[in-house]
Formats: sequence, structure tokens, C-alpha cells
Amino acid sequence: MSTESLRIVWIYPDLLSTYGDRGNALILARRARQRGFPVEVLEVRSDQRLPSTADIYLIGGGEDGPQALGAQRLLADGGLHRAVAQGSVVFGVCAGYQLLGTSFFAKGTLCAGLELLDLSSDRGPTRAVGELAGEIDPRLGVPALTGFENHGGRTHLGPGVSPLARVTAGVGNDGATEGAWRGKLLGTYSHGPALARNPALADLLLRWATGVHQLPPLDDTWSDRLRAERRAAVAAARA
Repeated sequence: MSTESLRIVWIYPDLLSTYGDRGNALILARRARQRGFPVEVLEVRSDQRLPSTADIYLIGGGEDGPQALGAQRLLADGGLHRAVAQGSVVFGVCAGYQLLGTSFFAKGTLCAGLELLDLSSDRGPTRAVGELAGEIDPRLGVPALTGFENHGGRTHLGPGVSPLARVTAGVGNDGATEGAWRGKLLGTYSHGPALARNPALADLLLRWATGVHQLPPLDDTWSDRLRAERRAAVAAARA
């Protein structure tokens, strides 16, 4: 973490911002500031160089064309790879999650990914739309995942990554697992935004970025109510 402030970079909001994933940056910044961390949020457009010394990088969802263009520009830029090599945190959602892998499909074309995670994505038989829930890998110490998914892809994990969660509702990667993680890189299909629906996941990213293993607790009454409401809705739909 920077000695001056926690630097959060929202990558290519002009390309990858279809599903309100800017909320993830807002949630991280707010939860950090509530604990007394100075925060700087940078929105880096696709025609700008990506700084390689920030603490957290966020990549949101997007349509096929912008996703492919975003991957091309990130590969050419190289800043995200340098940041990962230096230990930065990366959180990718939906299209942003897919492009962290080795390859994905966009408009019927196989596209090269960033090869930061051992996974690949292709097109599924149906579009996955609706509530997404799962039990998160216990090693992460985070309660159950809740979110909303809207994607046509299916993601296949290699041995170099672990699933973020085991699916209890929805599709996620393939109907069995959802998302992936390795080191300080984490991807998910969960919108909502994901970190508004899962504040403990936001705190996990903050712990990784700051090196503070025990963050002061916050009042999560309202987010807990939202989580309980959405989990009850999922349970009622499955009944």
C-alpha cells in the first residue's frame, strides 16, 4: 500500500461499465475511509496509460466489442501485468473476470486474454440471467456469496486457480462453481454491485491491499438486511 493513500483504479470505465460495477469502487473507497484510510480513486479510460503502482484494480462488465478492445489495450499497455508482479490486488467482474484468463469469445471470435488467471471462457448453451449464490471457499473467511448474473459465457478453471464459490443458485462458471481466485487476484460473475451485496468480500480486498489483517468492524445493518432479503428470495424461488 502507498504510504500516502490507498490507490484504487477503475479500469476503462468508457468500455467496461455496463452493469453498474462502478459501485465496487464506491464501496471500497467508503469502507476504507470509514476506517481512517486516505483513499484516491482513479478512473483510467482506455486511451490513457494505466498506472502500475496502485493498490487495487477493478475491471467491470461490458459487451463483447468493448471487452475485446479492453483486452487488446491492456495487453498492449502492460501496466496491469506490472502491477500484479508488484503484488497489487485485482478484482474482475463478468467480462472483466473473463479477460483475466487465457482466452474468451466475443462476437463469435476467440480473443486472447491477459493470462493472469488459469482459466478460459467460451459460450454457453443459454444465457445465465438471475440471482447468483454460492458458498465461498472457506480459506477466504468470507460468508456466502450473493449477487446477480447476466452473461452468455461459461468459464473453465485450470489447476492454477481455485473456485471462488460452490454454486447454490444460478450458473456462475458452469452451474457448479462460480468465480476464481489466486493470490490477490479474484474474479466473479456477480453484479449487484458485487461488493455492495458482499461487503465482507470488499473487506477481504482491503485486507489484501493494506496488509491489515484485522480491520475495525463497521455497521453493516443495511447490507445485512439486503443480503438476507435476496437469500430469502432465492430460497423461495427454489421451494
